Order: sequence, then C-alpha cells, then structure tokens
Amino acid sequence: MRKADLNYPTLAEFRAWPSLPAMVFAVGIRKGDQPLFWHKKLEKWHSTSWSETLATISALAQALHHLGISPGDRVVLVSESRPEWAMADIAIMAIGAVAVPAYITNTSGDHKHILSDSGAKAVIVSTARLAAPLFAAIMETPEVEIIIAIEPVSAPPGFKPKLMLWSDALKLGSGQAQAWVTPSIATLSRRDLACLIYTSGTGGVPKGVMLSHGAILCNAMGAFDLLHRTYGLSHEIFLSFLPLSHSYEHSAGLFFPLSIGAEIYYAEGADKLVTNLPEVRPTIMTAVPRLYETMHQRILQNVLRQSKLSRRLFLDAVKLGRKRSLTPEKLTAIDRGYNVLLDLLVRKKVKARFGSRLKGMISGGGPLNTENGLFFTALGIDVLQGYGLTETAPIVSCNPPGRVKMDTVGPPLCDVEVRIAEDGEILIRGELVMDGYWKQTAHTNDALRNGWLYSGDIGKIDEDGYLKITDRKKDIIVNSGGDNIAPAKVEGILTLQPEIYQAMVYGDRHPYLVALIIPDPDFVKLFAASKGLSVDLETLKNDLGFKQILSQVIDRANKELSPIERIRRFSIAAEEAWSLDNGFLTPSLKVKRYAVRKKYKDILEALY
Repeated sequence: MRKADLNYPTLAEFRAWPSLPAMVFAVGIRKGDQPLFWHKKLEKWHSTSWSETLATISALAQALHHLGISPGDRVVLVSESRPEWAMADIAIMAIGAVAVPAYITNTSGDHKHILSDSGAKAVIVSTARLAAPLFAAIMETPEVEIIIAIEPVSAPPGFKPKLMLWSDALKLGSGQAQAWVTPSIATLSRRDLACLIYTSGTGGVPKGVMLSHGAILCNAMGAFDLLHRTYGLSHEIFLSFLPLSHSYEHSAGLFFPLSIGAEIYYAEGADKLVTNLPEVRPTIMTAVPRLYETMHQRILQNVLRQSKLSRRLFLDAVKLGRKRSLTPEKLTAIDRGYNVLLDLLVRKKVKARFGSRLKGMISGGGPLNTENGLFFTALGIDVLQGYGLTETAPIVSCNPPGRVKMDTVGPPLCDVEVRIAEDGEILIRGELVMDGYWKQTAHTNDALRNGWLYSGDIGKIDEDGYLKITDRKKDIIVNSGGDNIAPAKVEGILTLQPEIYQAMVYGDRHPYLVALIIPDPDFVKLFAASKGLSVDLETLKNDLGFKQILSQVIDRANKELSPIERIRRFSIAAEEAWSLDNGFLTPSLKVKRYAVRKKYKDILEALY
C-alpha cells in the first residue's frame, strides 16, 4: 500500500469489522471534522462533517431507543437520497433494529405491502409529498406506532401513530448520545440482520431480501480491493444520484465510500446531473446502463450540431479509441501520434463534462450494451461493468481497471465464489449472499441450496475467469422452433439506434420475434417538423412515411442480429416513455416485462 494511502483499511480490517455502524464510527472518529456529506440548497453546496454525522446518528439512535424501538424491530425509511437518509439508516442499525428502505415511487398499495409484510414498528419519512401515499397505507397497517418526519408534515384525521419531527427526535436523543450508542454497537455481529430490501423485481410481488452486516461489508471490501489495486485510492469524491433504497447504491454509493472515508455529494436529481458533474468533479461514480445510453445519444446529437472538422475529429477519436481498447497491437506509429492529438482536442473536452478528474464509472443494475461501453472507453472514460443482485448485497463481480473485457461483467470480487450449473445458471457463494427472503421459506429454499445462491441468471466463465451474462433464466424466449433467444441482447441493439428510445421484444412460443418500440423524442420532433405534422405519436404512428423510416431503422438493427433474433414486425407505443412514475421501469431502470406485456399483449399478439 502506498505511503499516501496508509489511512485506508486493509482487507484484514474489512474482515474484522463486526458491523456496519462499527465501521462507520471507526472511520468517522479518525476523520473528525473533515467533510462527509454534501447537499445543495439555494444554489450552494453545504457540507456535513464526519463528527456532525456521528453526533446525529447517535442522537437519533438514542431517540429510537427511547421511543421503544428494540433490536430486531423493523423501521421503514421513505426518503429521497440525502444526508439524513444515510444517517437514519445507520442509526437504525446501531441499535440492532432492521432498516427497511422503500422507493419514493411507491404507491400507497406498495407501501401497504412493505409495511404489512415487514411488520414495521416505525417509519422515517422526509417530505409531505412522500408522506401522502405513505400515511394512506399506514392508516391500514396498525402495527406502525411511530413516525419521524425529516420535514414538517400533516397527519390526516384519525391518524393514530405518534408523529414527531426529526429535529425533536434529535433533541430527545441528545446528551451523551455517542457514549450511549457505543456499547449498543458493540453488541452487533456480522451475522446480525442489517436491512430488509424489497426486490424491485421485473415481475411478481416484491420479496424482502434479508441482508446481514457482513454481506454489505463483504461488498465494500470487494470494491475497495478491486479499485485500490489499480487506482491507488486517495481522496475520493462520489456523486450519488441513484436511489439509496436500491441495494446497488446502498452498498456501492454509500457504505463503500464510507469505508474509505470519501466525500459523498447528493445530486439534485438525474435531470440536473449534467450541471452537477462539473460542479462536484467526482472521482468515482456508480451508474446504471440507461445513463450511458442517454449520455451516448446526447453526445452524438451535440456532435451533429458542430462543424464538419469537429465531427471528423470526434469520429476519429471514437474509431482510434476503440482500436486502442480492442486491438492495441494494431496501432501504427501514426495512429499513436494522432491519438495523442485527439486526447487534447476531443477527449479532454469530453472528460471536462464529467468534471475532469473521474477515475472510473461503475455500471451495474442491468446489462450494459457493449457498444455503449466501448464508446465511452474510446473517449477516455473508464467504464467498469459489474454484476450483482439484491440477494448478494448486491455486487458479485466487476471488470478491473486496466483489464476490462467489455462484453463481460468481470471476475468475482474477493471472497466470492461463482460457478455455472449444468443448465447454465450462475451460482454464487460467500458472505455476501442473503440470509433468505423474509417470511418466504419456499422461495428461500428454492434460491439457497447447499450454501449456493441460485441467481436465476444464465452465464458462462471464460478462460480468464471473467463472467459473461447471457440472460435472465426466466426471460429467455423460446420460440416455436425450440430456439432459445436472449431478449436483452436484441433490445440492446435496437436502442443503440438513435431513432429508438426504448424497446421490448416478444415471441415466446411464436415463430419469430416482434418488438414494441418507443421512438426517440428528438427524432419525432424533427420528423414532424419536416413534414409539417403534429408531434402527437398517436397520429404519427399511422403515418406511412414515419412507419417507413422506422422500418428502415429496424432493418439496420437486424443486420447485427442472427436470423432467429431478427425483428419481423413491430408496433409503436404511442403513450409516454416507460418510466418509474408510470410503473414500467424498475428503480434500476430495467423494463418491467410483465407490466409491458400485460398492457400491450393484444397489440403484440396482433403482430402475428
């Protein structure tokens, strides 16, 4: 370990930490008054130090204890990502209670399921907007006794649980709070249940995944080992924009940064990410594939508006960058010299959009299209695709910096075993594996067998030990000819076309594949303007010229697919894009296939 990095934990220390709060307090006491969390208010970034964070955690933990929360009790957390979210999460764990994160996109029915299924005794909520559907659910779940609101909220008539403001809870727990909480933390072990994370799921009713302190510590250790060996971690800055209620951001965007004493900035939202990136200038980011797809399209659209010379330089940077990444031995002396010039003229400007000091972006939460990954790599942005599941806390594997194989998800992290079953299913073993599904014995026994987690994903391990994901076992399409087809691959090729924003393919037990597509909004506007038509998709989808162009786009994509993977027919979804708000995307921005199939089944079947 470099001399400058002596403050970083060793792998032995990671393995020795008895719990997540113990790790946070050990690092926090050393960091003292150095900044930890950052949030933006009134156009300015404001920080919360490590010492202030530990004091708040301690006060809230003691308040929860005074309010009757005991070890093992479940406390639901409903909040957008912000410093208080993290503090509440750790405070709940510090007294041996179980944190239950909930998505802010949840409906009242979603909340009712989680509250009832978990048997939650208390809830921490951030704002009045998020409290409205939550309180409607609480009215039907009498187990909830206490509500702590970070911001002022109003309870509906007949509301029975005790309602307390965050500031009042901190007052209740103040006074020697840290001295009180330390013995409580000392009673925790790695095997204790830390949190209950309900799977976002692409189908079915969410199940509560039971994750221990050790499972998440194992993840943090694996991430540290992976990145420190190459990057030589020093003073790291994280920009967090994914929901902390998702296990990916919970581990990779919160507890891993905490373990290395990093600073964490909370973005104002995905729509402000372009503004926040150059302000924060992060060194490491976690992202989902949808972000890369969106940024890929935006960069290309911006390039099209530039001069002919600028476009030529950009395309050359992508072409030579790909060559340098895939076949460096084929670079000529002229190529290498030109690449140095392109670093200055093109790649430096692209990096500036990300803040100029980004070491790497970790991609997870779903399959990253290889072409998207290579595009950013060619432009000098280190993209490291990983793989995981909520059931593994969640990170299983990740591409190591400097040794990336973009069509894989990298080798397993340290202390993680992976093997492939006879039918191709990926099996995982290690401390990172969940304890089971909450109150779901049958599902637990099906997923956990002889110490191995049966992932439900199909894959293979190459000669270098890198894992490659083929598809979800349950999402594989078996056509009427008995061919197995991975829909994720086909959809990835379709959405690489600039004219297609989203796509879902269909064809189980049918002779060929069909697709439901949502056209790119900018493409729709340009086409409508050129023909003097309305941008209303309900009208445009029946326009012969519009359909003809999209047919040509499908033909273009089909050239990259095998005969059985090609799309024969398609339909245009005239409604708004699939999103979290309308219930067609999971929080990790994957299409909920069952929801799309349910809504559009008649349209899809009519294509045959």
